[in-house]
Amino acid sequence: MAGRRSKNSSENNPAIHPRPAWLVAVVANLKEEQAEPDEDAPPDAGAEFDRWETIQSIQQAIESGGHRSVFLNADASLATTVKQAGPEICFNIAEGLQGEGREAHVPALLEMYGIPFTASGVVANAISLDKTLTKRLWRDAGLPVVPFQEFSEGDEPLRQGLKFPLFVKPAREGTGMGVDLNAVVNDEAQLRERVAYVIQTYRQPALVETFLPGREFTVGLLGRRDVAASTRRPHLYSPDGFHRFPILEIESRQSVTPGVYGYNAKSKDLTETGAPGYLCPADLDPRTADRFNRLALRAHRAIGAKDVSRVDFRLDSDGNPYLLEINTLPGLNPAVSDLCIMARAEDLPYEALILEILDLAAGRFGLL
Repeated sequence: MAGRRSKNSSENNPAIHPRPAWLVAVVANLKEEQAEPDEDAPPDAGAEFDRWETIQSIQQAIESGGHRSVFLNADASLATTVKQAGPEICFNIAEGLQGEGREAHVPALLEMYGIPFTASGVVANAISLDKTLTKRLWRDAGLPVVPFQEFSEGDEPLRQGLKFPLFVKPAREGTGMGVDLNAVVNDEAQLRERVAYVIQTYRQPALVETFLPGREFTVGLLGRRDVAASTRRPHLYSPDGFHRFPILEIESRQSVTPGVYGYNAKSKDLTETGAPGYLCPADLDPRTADRFNRLALRAHRAIGAKDVSRVDFRLDSDGNPYLLEINTLPGLNPAVSDLCIMARAEDLPYEALILEILDLAAGRFGLL
């Protein structure tokens, strides 16, 4: 797959200031080229990988800014193909192939070769995939997280402060992997059964936390403190350098997994039967929306995320927000990804979103 190029789909937008033209490598794991999982793999293995239409959309958006693009598959050959392609910068959305730090593999390789790349680096991507570590850092930063405990063996005594119902999920997965209606447990027997399932199926610890029964939201951020040196669209950003997307509410009561936003629900198209409702902008009063945005920025900074992220929240029975997790490599499928839904809700073109992410990275690496 290394070396597939797409044609420039449109002329440069005259409203955008002229910029240098680069060869940009879009680096991703492609669903269509994923090897058949072994018989012991989880049923949702490869859920995080991207489809070819997403890659094409990103390339077309990049080329609308006057750049050239090439797609590089983030498989074991990447160390060779990226050197052969010789990109000035990489647009990284790779999830990695295996291991507990897999989302950090591509940034580590590019960092070693001195090749600029978009979004977060090695440390933040490794932290964000580790949900337990993320929660510890947030807790230490004074951010609201519910009581939680990681189970590595399965027979650890339940920590004081954890009361049923509880929620059980793999500690180091994304895209709702390992999350279904059985993730909510109501007693000790269900807890032990689900923890054992996660450890055996996903070959990693299980994260157990207080179940939150309230509404669920996701909050998108774009930018950084010195954004003025990088952006083509300064009007997008607040004085602190960050753009706050309209907040998205996930209404999962109508989904295939009512009340639980897991892989089966996330994998459905927006209008498909059993899909959750995606309400954007969410029906929130300005004060509550501002609180979500302030917490999301603190969460972003607490793990050292760069340029773009998406932070998930859920409310307790009293309406208090708690942080769930952060995605430092948010999905960019123009039709269904949460960040793209948010951008559409404020009439931000997909091309502008992609070029802003690219330019933010280029500015950090001194290409502008």
